[in-house]
Amino acid sequence: MENKNSDCLFCKIITGDIPCAKIFEDEKILAFMDIFPAAKGHTLIVPKKHSTNLVDMDKEDMFACLGTVQKLAPKIIEAMGAQGFNLGMNNFKAAGQVVMHSHFHIIPRKPGDGLKMWEQGKYEEGEMKVFADRITKALDQV
Repeated sequence: MENKNSDCLFCKIITGDIPCAKIFEDEKILAFMDIFPAAKGHTLIVPKKHSTNLVDMDKEDMFACLGTVQKLAPKIIEAMGAQGFNLGMNNFKAAGQVVMHSHFHIIPRKPGDGLKMWEQGKYEEGEMKVFADRITKALDQV
């Protein structure tokens, strides 16, 4: 494996040093069951090349991950008797990322399963425009 991090849990899974319940593998991607599932069938899509998160992931690996999601998600839905799925990716510790190796979550969903991804919020009067302007200004620097 190219660009391996010896301290990374997922790199150890990719090299076979730690076992996993593998469901798919090709030259760029490993997909395996999450050991702490949000729902039964919760699957992780992991690039074999180490990157910390989406921001530093190679575009080639990002596209390979998303192509794998597109291929596997319908089969996971079918196998789990689900009617849909959530696709998630936590980036940085503040967003809930626990393993610092880029990975996508496919979470099969059924009506009434009780799983909540996040609570809805709202903006105060005029606040949305303030934040939109702040983001637009930051984008001008790209």
